[in-house]
Amino acid sequence: MYNLVSDYSKTRVQIEMSHKGIGILQFWGSLCFLWFCTADMCSWTGSGLVRDPLSGPVQQVRLRCSAGSVRWLFPCLALRLLLNPNVASSRPAALCIKATRASRGAAVYVERAGELELLMEDGGRPEQVHCISTDGAQGAAVFLQANPQSDYRRRAVGFRYELLQEKSTTSRAACRPCNDSEILQAICSSDFVVRGSIRNVSHHPERQTSVIEVVEAQVYRQCSGVFEREPVVSGHWHGHIRTPLQCHVKAGPGQFLFTGDEHFGEALLSCAPRFRDFIKLYHSASASQNIPCDFSIH
Repeated sequence: MYNLVSDYSKTRVQIEMSHKGIGILQFWGSLCFLWFCTADMCSWTGSGLVRDPLSGPVQQVRLRCSAGSVRWLFPCLALRLLLNPNVASSRPAALCIKATRASRGAAVYVERAGELELLMEDGGRPEQVHCISTDGAQGAAVFLQANPQSDYRRRAVGFRYELLQEKSTTSRAACRPCNDSEILQAICSSDFVVRGSIRNVSHHPERQTSVIEVVEAQVYRQCSGVFEREPVVSGHWHGHIRTPLQCHVKAGPGQFLFTGDEHFGEALLSCAPRFRDFIKLYHSASASQNIPCDFSIH
């Protein structure tokens, strides 16, 4: 058996193990890479029971990707994740994580200026997205501390992460309508660009979000399957877009051009001009050759 006494901020860690315990860890550590630990550049799955004894009480994992997932089975002691974008010159503006529904057994911290800052408590709401600024660092260091009071045999910690660039964390007020230049830029840089009508708007105070149901849509661009094609009879698309609850979004008649980013499989609204207003803006910008990218409205 082992007893961990650690002060992580001062890098003092002491472990007491029996010779039998060390032998067991060495045996399981050799099997980890064969059975229990899988990793690529973006995602990692491993077990707190099978670890390299030479690494000490804190298991170290390095990932190089802008988005991925982590699953830590039987959380024990601690796990440190170094998350870096796959482009060496890129400096993410923020780190966001979203826990899986069954995630239990460890709290999640982020290292900032040599200190640990709590990002997600053990057993936090899985539907909530937690974000924190990276302060211009090359990447992010995430520290998972196993809950010693939980039964690790029945626990597994899992979450998805994203390293967001500056455009995803813009300081533009979330509820302020986009101006002309922002709309033109949005059709070029957004993860999704969709023309459609609003069927319904539902409000969810527990998540501080409103959900816009978009129907009869035409998809110009999307990065994932947020918008799905309706039955063949109509040939249109259907999907949901999220926006902050504080914006007090209401359903309105007519068609809109929806643009925004996709995070954790959800569409987040950026700009939504009425489509007829966008057409006027587009033709005016085209006549003055002020379109920042090639975009077909047909």
